[in-house]
Amino acid sequence: MDGVASAPARQLDALVVGAGFGGIHMLHKLRNELGLDAVALDKAGGVGGTWYWNKYPGALSDSEGFVYQYSFDKELYKQTPWTTKFVTQPEILAYLNGVVDRYDLRDHILLETGMTEAAFDETSGTWTVRTDQGTIFQCRFLVTGLGLLSATNVPDFPGMERFEGRLVHTGAWPEDLDLIGKRVGVIGNGSTGNQVITATAPVAAHLTSFQRTPQYSVPAGNRTLPAETIQAAHDNFDATWDQVRNSNVAMGFVESTVETFSVSAEERERVYQRAWDEGGGFRFMFETFCDIATDPAANEEAAKFIRGKIAEIVEDPETRRKLTPTDLYARRPLCDSGYYETFNWPNVSLVSLKETPITEVTAEGIVTADGTLHELDVIVCATGFDAVDGNYLRADIQGRQVLSLREHWNDGPTSYLGMATSGFPNMFMILGPNGPFTNLPPSIETQVDWIGDTIRHVSDGDVGWIEPTPEAESRWTEVCAEIADQTLFPQAASWIFGANIPGKKRTVMFYLGGLKEYRTLLAEESSAGYPAFTLTKATTLTPA
Repeated sequence: MDGVASAPARQLDALVVGAGFGGIHMLHKLRNELGLDAVALDKAGGVGGTWYWNKYPGALSDSEGFVYQYSFDKELYKQTPWTTKFVTQPEILAYLNGVVDRYDLRDHILLETGMTEAAFDETSGTWTVRTDQGTIFQCRFLVTGLGLLSATNVPDFPGMERFEGRLVHTGAWPEDLDLIGKRVGVIGNGSTGNQVITATAPVAAHLTSFQRTPQYSVPAGNRTLPAETIQAAHDNFDATWDQVRNSNVAMGFVESTVETFSVSAEERERVYQRAWDEGGGFRFMFETFCDIATDPAANEEAAKFIRGKIAEIVEDPETRRKLTPTDLYARRPLCDSGYYETFNWPNVSLVSLKETPITEVTAEGIVTADGTLHELDVIVCATGFDAVDGNYLRADIQGRQVLSLREHWNDGPTSYLGMATSGFPNMFMILGPNGPFTNLPPSIETQVDWIGDTIRHVSDGDVGWIEPTPEAESRWTEVCAEIADQTLFPQAASWIFGANIPGKKRTVMFYLGGLKEYRTLLAEESSAGYPAFTLTKATTLTPA
C-alpha cells in the first residue's frame, strides 16, 4: 500500500467508516455496549451521512416519521419531537446530532477524514486503514457504514465545464446556493428530482425539468399530526416496533394480503383512492393489494389509477403526455408534495430527454437535440447515486492474499447476508450489497445488532477472524436473484439494479424477501454457530 510507512498507526479494537444512521448506531454499540475501543470517521464536515449531504430544497423522508428513527432506546423515542407525517432534512440532521451527544460519541468521530485504503494482514489478523488526512489505524474489526446512496452520479455532458452559472448535485448541496429568482434547470425526476422541482418552482423565476423517465408518484400527504397521534406512537412503542420487525417493508403499516382481482372494480377504486388520500408511496404499493409488485395485471390496475390522476391534474395536453408513464409501476415507490400540479405553473416547463436529449452544455445553459438553448443560472443534477457499491469501489480495499474488493466484485457486488464478503475477514458492511430492501432504520438496527453479536462472539472466544465461505456468498446471491425474479422490479430500469449508471452491469443488489424473513435467517445463522462462515483460531495469529 502507498503512504507514509513511518507514520505511527493508532491501535483500535474497531474502526467504523461512516457517521450516518448506521455508523452512529454501530459506534454506540461498540463503545457503550461492548466496551471496545472504537472510532468512527467520515469525510463529511458533520455527522448525519445522507442527511448531512442532501440539503437540497424539499428534502424529506419517504418513510413516516414514527418509524424513521432508532428504536433501541425507548426514552430517546419518546423525546423525539416529530410533529409531521414525514420528516424534513434539517429535523433528521438535528436528531442524529442529538443522538451523537446523548451517547457521548462526538469525541470519538473524526470528521473531514475519508478512508482511502484498507488492507488485511493475515499474520496478525488486523486491518490497516489509511485516510486522506494521512492518519493510519490498525484495528481488529472494520465496519463500513458507507451508505446506499452517497456516491454521487454526475452526468458527463459535452461542455459542462463551460457553464458560467452554478452546477450542483443534490447529494452535495452547497449551503450558499439561493434559487430565489433564478432560472433553474433540474436534470432527473426520481425521488430527489421530484422534491427539488416541487420545492423550487414557487421561488424560481423559471424552472425547467429535464425529465429522463416519466414517474409514477402519489401524494405524500405530509401534514401536522394531532397530539393524540403522536402520543399513541409513544404509548404503542412495543407493538409498533414488533409489527415493523415482523413485516416485509418495515414501514409501520400492515401489508395487504388481498389480491387485486379478488374484489370488484368499484372496491379497487375505493382502495386506491383511500391510499391516495392518505399519502405515501410505499402505502400505495404495499398496503392496498398484495400483488402489485408481482402480478403484471395487478400492477397495471394500480398504474392505470395513477395515470388517471395525472390526466385529471395536468392541464396542458402535451405536458400531460410527457409526464405520463406507460411502463411498469416497479421502481422505488415515490410520493410527492404536489409534483404533477407543479407543471401547471406558468414558470415551469418540461423537456423530455427521451424525445430531445441534451446535446451539450454551453456557457448560457443546456442545448437539446431540437436546437433549443435553455438559458439557465443554475443546473441541478438530481441524477442519483452509484448505489450500494459505489463508495466501496472508490477506496482501495484489500483482503486476504491481497484480494482487491474491486476484483472480487468485478461481476457485480455480492455478499453474504448483506453484511460480509468472502476474502475480507472481520469486515462487516452496514447496508452492503444484497441487504434488505426496506425502510432503512429498522434494517440498520437489525444489522448493527447482528454485527455487534458476531464481534462479541469473536472477541470472547478463541476466534481470530471470521468470514463467509465463497459457497455461502454464492448461495445468497442466488437467493436474492431468485426472489427478485419473482417480482416485477427487475423489469424496470432502476438504480435498484444499477441501471442508472452508464456501463454498470445490471445485477441484483437487494434482498427482497422482507425484514421478518431476513431477521429469521440471521438468527438461524448465529444460533447455529455461524455454519456459513470460516472461523480462524486466534492461536494461529502473530500479534501486530
